[in-house]
Amino acid sequence: MCTYCGLRIEPFSFFFDRSSSDHADLIGVYQSAFKNDAQLAAARHAYLAQREAVPQARSGLLPNLTAGATSETVRLERDEPSLSRERSGTTFRANLSQPLFRVDRWFQLKAAESSVAQAELELSVKVQSLALTAAEAYFETLRQLDALAAVQAEEAALLHQRDQAQGRLEDGASSITDVYDAQAAYDNVQANRQVVQRKVDDAYEALGRLTNRSYSTISGIGHQLPVESPIPNEAQSWVDTAVRQNLQFQASEQAEQAAAQTLKQHKAGHLPTIDAVASYRKGDNDSFGYSNPTDFGRNGYRDDVSQSSIGIELNIPIYSGGMTRSKVKESAERLLESQDQKEDRRREIVLNTRNAFRSVNTDIAQIASRRQGIVSARKSVEANQVGVDIGSRNIADVLTAQRQLYAVVRDYNNARYDYIIDNLKLKQAAGTLSVDDLKSLSVYLKQDYVPERDFLPPGV
Repeated sequence: MCTYCGLRIEPFSFFFDRSSSDHADLIGVYQSAFKNDAQLAAARHAYLAQREAVPQARSGLLPNLTAGATSETVRLERDEPSLSRERSGTTFRANLSQPLFRVDRWFQLKAAESSVAQAELELSVKVQSLALTAAEAYFETLRQLDALAAVQAEEAALLHQRDQAQGRLEDGASSITDVYDAQAAYDNVQANRQVVQRKVDDAYEALGRLTNRSYSTISGIGHQLPVESPIPNEAQSWVDTAVRQNLQFQASEQAEQAAAQTLKQHKAGHLPTIDAVASYRKGDNDSFGYSNPTDFGRNGYRDDVSQSSIGIELNIPIYSGGMTRSKVKESAERLLESQDQKEDRRREIVLNTRNAFRSVNTDIAQIASRRQGIVSARKSVEANQVGVDIGSRNIADVLTAQRQLYAVVRDYNNARYDYIIDNLKLKQAAGTLSVDDLKSLSVYLKQDYVPERDFLPPGV
């Protein structure tokens, strides 16, 4: 069970289910990705494996009980064969050891706990990143569908211009140059349509790889999606939140703590250790070696014998070939390494947060200006068409205006999807991105979204 997402990762398949064809929606895509993403499954197994470091380290502070038995046969050979003897016996034994003073093992346990906390945070990073990855794949598909709808509309408009130029040529109202210009523009947009169609197919394939499903339709995002500035609309506030809540930065802090505890563990290798020890042995006197070597093995001397002991064992490390000192130096450098990595991660987070904040505000301005640009470009097309009709403009002017119109339409839709993704990136950098953000976006999804009809904002 993942602490961050509260969902269980199920086993994944290595092959897409091409037999299924379904309608894609944002939450469904995320849930399917959560169940089938191989990288997330691998991260989950890595976390579960790392979690075992705590009980392994704790075992060094708990009692250690062993039991065993020894069965042996010993033969005593003498010069006189008749005096040779043989003895055999079995000894049962049990040993108990309880650490009383083991500072190094205590710090080892603390280091293991920090490492597990780091692994859990890194798993949460994977889950959080998957939410962004699913959103990027989803809205990239919508981006390409809208682009395809725009190029199809442009293709139809240029086809109309070509037919119109041909008709005007037949009526003697234009030259063959206008026909050639219109044909060249139409041929170019046909080639562009094929490229965009391939990108649409690629986007659907990316969704399939992520979710292990095959989709044929998808819910689109309506133009009524609110375009709002980040709250608070101040970069430093987002940076402060990121330094406190960013999951990757928290993981680097846990890595630093683990390295600090490991350093303490190795320094404690210079300290003495104290253990409580107890043992018990049971066997016959031959197996214990109590009988006289000259006459062992005789029936009269074979008695059951038991032996028990309890005590305190003190060990003082004096010299280990420099191993302890070397481990202290190594762990000290590892601690410095983790501190440098944490500082680098902090700088990266600050950079990403500021960049994402600026991107969102830029996207907001782009959406407004591009939307107004569509209105202006449409009026330009109409004005140039009127100019052709009255002879003040030629067909090349209309073609240029048509291309400008659909270029602005594509820029507008790109700005819309950039705004959505950059908002999610800003929240990821700040450490606040969650599935709830995807649910908020899903409110504005239209299941009956038709790109050919809805790629333009209403009223434009």
